[in-house]
Amino acid sequence: MIEITESAASRIKGMLEQQETPGMFLRLGVASGGCSGFSYAMGFDNEESDADDVYMNIQDIKLVVSKEDLKYLNGLQVDFEESGMSGGFTIFNPNAVATCGCGSSFRTREEDETLAQPCD
Repeated sequence: MIEITESAASRIKGMLEQQETPGMFLRLGVASGGCSGFSYAMGFDNEESDADDVYMNIQDIKLVVSKEDLKYLNGLQVDFEESGMSGGFTIFNPNAVATCGCGSSFRTREEDETLAQPCD
């Protein structure tokens, strides 16, 4: 299960309302790379694959995650924090055993330790 806080849900809904393409939804995923081996991918999409994707409705937001990425994201919490004149999304991943100082990349216990590279 993935959690989206009320603050993040409010921000995501506002951003979805601004999209000009009908049927847009939030897609979460991971990509190889980053200082610790994997980086998070979060964006809007309108292309789905019943064979490859898992669908969720969280806080009235359609969320799609590929079946392959779900093992890295199960239990994930997405939040939005205001900070002065700006703000941003933050991610807490209970599966991560190592993260980079930037907070944008992570490694899980199951992954090969050789994927990690020192942060610059």
